[in-house]
Amino acid sequence: MASALTQHSHCVQTGISSPEQAGSAFNRQHPTEICLVAVPDHTSCCCSAYLNIPSGYFVLYQRWYKNQGPLDPGVKMCWPFWYRVSHVVNAATITYTAPSAQVPTADNVMVDINLSLTFSIGPGAEAAEAFVFTLGTTRFDEFLSNEVEEGIRGLVYSVTHDRVNDLREEFAQGMLASLSRKFLPFGVQIKNVKITDVALPPVLAQNLEQTTTFRTRIDEIAKKHGNSIRVLQDEAAQQLEAIVRNNARRKQDLLSQCQKYEIEHKEIIDEIVGTTRVTEIETQSKMDVLIASAKGNLAVATAEGQKEAEEIVKKAQISADKKRVEVDQRAAVIVLDSEATLRAAENNAQALIVSAEAENTAAPVLEVKRKYELEWERLAVLQQLASKGRRFVSGETGAALLKEMVPSANTFATAKKQYF
Repeated sequence: MASALTQHSHCVQTGISSPEQAGSAFNRQHPTEICLVAVPDHTSCCCSAYLNIPSGYFVLYQRWYKNQGPLDPGVKMCWPFWYRVSHVVNAATITYTAPSAQVPTADNVMVDINLSLTFSIGPGAEAAEAFVFTLGTTRFDEFLSNEVEEGIRGLVYSVTHDRVNDLREEFAQGMLASLSRKFLPFGVQIKNVKITDVALPPVLAQNLEQTTTFRTRIDEIAKKHGNSIRVLQDEAAQQLEAIVRNNARRKQDLLSQCQKYEIEHKEIIDEIVGTTRVTEIETQSKMDVLIASAKGNLAVATAEGQKEAEEIVKKAQISADKKRVEVDQRAAVIVLDSEATLRAAENNAQALIVSAEAENTAAPVLEVKRKYELEWERLAVLQQLASKGRRFVSGETGAALLKEMVPSANTFATAKKQYF
C-alpha cells in the first residue's frame, strides 16, 4: 500500500487569444489542473480576413453575444466582428483524480483513499452547450469533488477497516451509476470509476500484513494437514480394497462350494428319480397284470351272476305264476261270498222296508204306547235327579223343573186327554 496520497485534480477554464490555441491549452501539462473549456479573446472591433476553426473540439459561437450553437471546423473567410467564438470545449476523455484523506471506517480507523474516474463532455454539441451554459467548469469541479468525497466517506463509514479493500469493485460500480445519473443532464458522461489505492495507518497495516502472513501459514499448515489426511485416507482405502478383495475371493470359494454341492445334490436327486421311475414302472406293470386278472375274474363272475340271475328269475316267475293262480282262486271265492252277502243284504233291506211299512201303518196305534214309555223315562230321570242330594235351580229353569216334578191338576187333565 502507498502511504502518500496523490494530488487532487481541478477542472479549470482557460483564456486563449484565438481558437487555434485551444489544442495547446488542452494539452498543457499541469500536475493538478485540467482544462475543459478555452475562451478565445475578442477585443477587436473590425472584421477579420479569415478565421481558422480547429477540429476535434466543440466550438460554440455567438452573434451579438447571443449563442448560435456549434461552429463547423475549417477556415471562415471574412469573419465579421459581430460574430465571435465564445467557447471551445474539450471533447477528449479526461482522467480525474480525487484522493480523500483521513476517512473514518465503522470501527473508527482513519484510511486514505485514492480515486480515479474518467469522463468526457458529449457526445454532441448539445451536451457541450448544456455543460457551458448550465453548469460551467468551476461549479462542475466543485460539484464533482463534493459528490466523490461524500460517496467515499459514506461507503467507508459503513464497513470496518478489514473490509475496505473488498469494496473497491462494489464502490466503483455504485459511484459510476450515481455520478452518471447526476451529471448526464449537464452534458457530462462518467465512463469509469476506480479506486487506485487504499492506505491504512502504518501500525494497522503492519498488523494486517502479519495477520495475512499468519493466515498464509495457517493455510499452508491446513494444506499439509489435508495432505496427511489424504495419505491416511489412501492407506485406509488400500487396506479396505485388500479386505474387499479377500472377502470377494472367499465369497468366490464359498460360491464354488455351493455350486459343487448343488451339482452333487442334483446328481443324487437324478439317481433317486431314476430309481423311483424304475420302481414306478415295475409297480405299474404289476398293477396292469392285477387289473387284467381282476377284469377276467370280473367277466367270469359276471357270467356266473347272469346265469344265477336267470335261474332266480325263472324260479321267481314260477312262484309268481303259482301265487297268481292262488290269488285268482281266492278272488273268485271272495267274489262269490260278496255276491251272497249282497243278496242277503238286499233281502234284509226288503224285510226292513216291509217292517217299516207295517210300522207306518200301525203308527197311530203305537203313539200312546211310545208316549207312555217316554213319560216313564222322564220320571226315571227326575227320580235320578232327586235321589242325588240337593240342587239349587232358580229362574225360569227352576220353575219349569218344579212344575215337572209336582204336576198340577191341569197337568193330569191334559195327560188324561192325551192318553185316553
